[in-house]
Amino acid sequence: MARPIRLLIVDDEKRFVETLSKRLSARGIYVEGAHSGMDAVALVQARPFDVALLDVRMPGMDGLATLREIRKYQPLLQVIMLSGTASINAAVEGMRLGAVEYLLKPASLDDVLPKIEEAARRKLLMEEQQGPGRPTGI
Repeated sequence: MARPIRLLIVDDEKRFVETLSKRLSARGIYVEGAHSGMDAVALVQARPFDVALLDVRMPGMDGLATLREIRKYQPLLQVIMLSGTASINAAVEGMRLGAVEYLLKPASLDDVLPKIEEAARRKLLMEEQQGPGRPTGI
């Protein structure tokens, strides 16, 4: 990929966001973190991202509601749902809303990194297929 992957991590666990951000930044990924669904929506409205790691269970706006909202602004954004509990209903609903993966926490960096890279490649291909002059979100 010519430019760094632009990743948004959305999780109410601040320590998780900070730790994962540092580890992924060290691997050349541009990372921003949000600690709520509302913060994530504001960031997506302001800047383009390639991939979002999105926690399912958050107070206020949960991950599924956040996914619905961010899709309005960046329809090609590739979303990987994260959850600390195995919920078949949340996984199915997340995939129906356009999530590309569903991982259980704690996911190791060895599990997460290839998923992020694959999702970023998928977004790049989608952008190329749309061609110039067609909106790809912000």
